[in-house]
Amino acid sequence: MTYAVDASGFLDIEQVYKSFVLDTGTVDVLHNINVRVKPGEFICIVGASGCGKSTLLRIIAGLDREYEGRVSMKNEPVRGPGVDRGMVFQESRLYPWLTVEKNIAFGVQEGVSVRDRERLVEEHMELVGLSEFSKAYPHQLSGGMQQRASIARALVNKPEVLLLDEPFGALDAITKIHMQQEVLRIWEKEKTTMILVTHDIDEAIYLADRVVVMSSRPGTIKKIVPINLPRPRDRSSYDFMQIRKSIYHEFFTQQDQPFVYSI
Repeated sequence: MTYAVDASGFLDIEQVYKSFVLDTGTVDVLHNINVRVKPGEFICIVGASGCGKSTLLRIIAGLDREYEGRVSMKNEPVRGPGVDRGMVFQESRLYPWLTVEKNIAFGVQEGVSVRDRERLVEEHMELVGLSEFSKAYPHQLSGGMQQRASIARALVNKPEVLLLDEPFGALDAITKIHMQQEVLRIWEKEKTTMILVTHDIDEAIYLADRVVVMSSRPGTIKKIVPINLPRPRDRSSYDFMQIRKSIYHEFFTQQDQPFVYSI
């Protein structure tokens, strides 16, 4: 089944299939993935472990080119990584021997003047609230601050799409909520299209304009749920709970055993 909105020409994912060849045989990971993303939209992708969420994100980023189908931005095929797409991984992946400002500066594309590079770094340290920690090294930062630096590095070239692969999975509950609020603040300020992969259904409902619900491997799109709730969202509200219930239902009905939700 194809799920689409009238946004052809921005970010289109069409009939994507992905398999891995292992010693034991071929494993199908993604099956007929079709999504169209509007400019400025916040999309969250949820699904059980191993359903291909992160693989799909790597395909969009251009880091994985061994697949069938088509991924395009503004009608141009994605053939590899590009400055129009930034990516934040599960781990911060900061260089431990570089300070915050130098880690962010490392992400600036070639050809930018020294003056513009310094300006971009300063702007993005301020954007993520790390200006006072510009000379700090990664080991001197909390997990949340490290991820802020990673987000700044991914945004420093002003990409049109920011891809986030479970960036808050290793954080404690309070820091995680704070980082979710920070990402929303950045999204509202920068108007960058964001696609976030998560296991956390509450996180997806809190952040997203639409939640893409994926089945177990091979990953298919079971449903795309629009989140028509005003921001800031109340996680304890009746409407929030009803949306959560409907997404849970997709997991409970997709397999024989109950889906175990990990907070």
